Amino acid sequence: MNMHDTEDMPPDVDYDEDEPSFSDPEDFVDDIDDEELLGDLLREKPQEADGIDSVIVVDNVPQVGPERLEKLKNVIHKIFSKFGKITNEFYPEGPDGSTKGYIFLEYGAPTQALDAVKNADGYKLDKQHTFRVNVFTDFDKYMNICDEWETPEKQPFKDFGNMRHWMEDPDCRDQYSVIYESGERTAIFNNDPKDPIVAEERARWTETYVRWSPKGTYLATFHQRGIALWGGEKFKQIQRFSHQGVSLIDFSPCERYVVTFSPLMDTKEDPQAIIIWDILTGQKKRGFHCESSAHWPIFKLWFSFYNYFRRYPLSKTHSLLQSMGLLDKKSLKISGIKDFSWSPGDNIIAFWVPEDKDIPARVTLMQLPSRQEIRVRNLFNVVDCKLHWQRQGDYLCVKVDRTPKGTQGVVTNFEIFRMREKQVPVDVVEMKGDPESKNAFAWEPNGSKFAVLHGESPRINASFYHVKNNGKIELIKMFDKQQANSIFWSPQGQFMVLAGLRSMNGALAFVDTSDCTMMNIAEHYMASDVEWDPTGRYVVTSVSWWSHKVDNAYWLWTFQGRLLQKNNKDRFCQLLWRPRPPTLLPLDAIKAIKKDLKKYSKIFEQKDRLSQSKASKELVDKRRSMMEDYRRYREAALLQHQEQKAARLELRGGVDTDELDSNIDDWEEETIEFFINEEIIPLGE
Repeated sequence: MNMHDTEDMPPDVDYDEDEPSFSDPEDFVDDIDDEELLGDLLREKPQEADGIDSVIVVDNVPQVGPERLEKLKNVIHKIFSKFGKITNEFYPEGPDGSTKGYIFLEYGAPTQALDAVKNADGYKLDKQHTFRVNVFTDFDKYMNICDEWETPEKQPFKDFGNMRHWMEDPDCRDQYSVIYESGERTAIFNNDPKDPIVAEERARWTETYVRWSPKGTYLATFHQRGIALWGGEKFKQIQRFSHQGVSLIDFSPCERYVVTFSPLMDTKEDPQAIIIWDILTGQKKRGFHCESSAHWPIFKLWFSFYNYFRRYPLSKTHSLLQSMGLLDKKSLKISGIKDFSWSPGDNIIAFWVPEDKDIPARVTLMQLPSRQEIRVRNLFNVVDCKLHWQRQGDYLCVKVDRTPKGTQGVVTNFEIFRMREKQVPVDVVEMKGDPESKNAFAWEPNGSKFAVLHGESPRINASFYHVKNNGKIELIKMFDKQQANSIFWSPQGQFMVLAGLRSMNGALAFVDTSDCTMMNIAEHYMASDVEWDPTGRYVVTSVSWWSHKVDNAYWLWTFQGRLLQKNNKDRFCQLLWRPRPPTLLPLDAIKAIKKDLKKYSKIFEQKDRLSQSKASKELVDKRRSMMEDYRRYREAALLQHQEQKAARLELRGGVDTDELDSNIDDWEEETIEFFINEEIIPLGE
């Protein structure tokens, strides 16, 4: 230190003292680990790696000689380069220079290698070669598998009771769910023509709305953290699926899987916008990316074969999946596809593609999994198409909106594909309309009739057509000037409701299509929804609080249009009938029941008369209870009588006297005469 430095220092500082010590005292115990202190930095620390995480092994590769090696490399590179950049490749060769049938590929990142394994494993190159793909690090895992098999821990069986208990109702009453008080309360009712009977009611059971599964086994409730399924006699919680912000769900027809959608949960590495769940195990089967729910349901299921499903087209390459894997490891490439729909009864998919320059629009029917096109229909000047399958898949209607050249307005054609006939012939029903007109179409659920609404309010016409066996389409009846914008067929067919919902003030027309008679015309002001019960005996119209803030209620009607109930619920939101599973009766048994329906109808009419008054119902219940008491007493007496048989035989010397004709060979016949009366009649009289 020089003199100038000393002069510049403050005079009150003692520079001869020792510098302060920052060492820990001898008895100090450091109980803070590095993870707690430097966790964020340690997570960013580069990991030691030797690069093998990015290497995959591809087996069942064709064995080729040196002259064909370059061609093989081009094919392999084309298949596997779509999963990421291949930085290195190695083709082991034998003594003669031909490849050994397996190769090694190295990607730039481990995630790319995992993506290649996930999508290329099982890829069918040709008839003789199907790739088997593994990450190189899997070999260590397989080498370290224990040779001794350990028995999996047995999981306890959870008994949720009878999952179809409502089907055993002695009065055959269906159930429906009701959400009211703006979603605060949810109730399950047994339908009764007189008054609904509460089966279960809970507060805040769901946060938005509810959904029934296709066969009615499960009730799904929506929550911020995911979906809950309820079932059984007391509606116990069956399963939970964690999916933050879930807003939409869809069940598979067999109730084995459920698909959930959330706009919140999605990452590039772990797609979670759409998740397929296994209902029985609660396990996540697969996740998908999705930018929008505009085309929900994203997945459309094949009703004939439940292990197939198809992802809705979001790009030019679309995915056809089987058992949660890409069918044949190949996407179905259809450029510009707008919409598609599965046949309800066959392994056929229908889709349409709009016009592209000089190429006309087309509707295609494709057989799967062979991907053979069995019918192509070219269309011109197309604005839009809608696909409507008949329930059994016997017919397909394609509603085509066109703008013919040289004309004004829109012309709507209904192209009817007759699926059961050779080469799938097509018939056309044409309807002219205004660009602003709305055309509604609906097939009869169990038949070959269909209904169409066409025209512009207030001149809306309702037309009914029948597709005959000879292929001819016949106009059965047309009702003009109808206040309707929606068609609702009974689930059993024949009967329907033409409804003018929301803006058309709730006008209702009840129609019998067997002879096209208008059974009744009514109104439920500002009705927003129409729901048929599964049997087709009752129909509900409702005004939902979600669409209209006053007059919230649901009304119960017969299929003929006779009003049975007006149920006003505070801020009523939603009513959904509980679906029924398909009947187990064969077709012959159903025909026999319909044939003898008059015999059964007398019993039902008697029950209906008794149920009309409360006193009659109480009397029937009392008599039924007394009859049950008598039956129980009789069964107990018969049991006691049987238990005392040995004692009776002993007391009667082995003679069984329980039956009137027992021991007939030991009988002795005796004749006994009694003097009854004597009367003397004098002679001569």
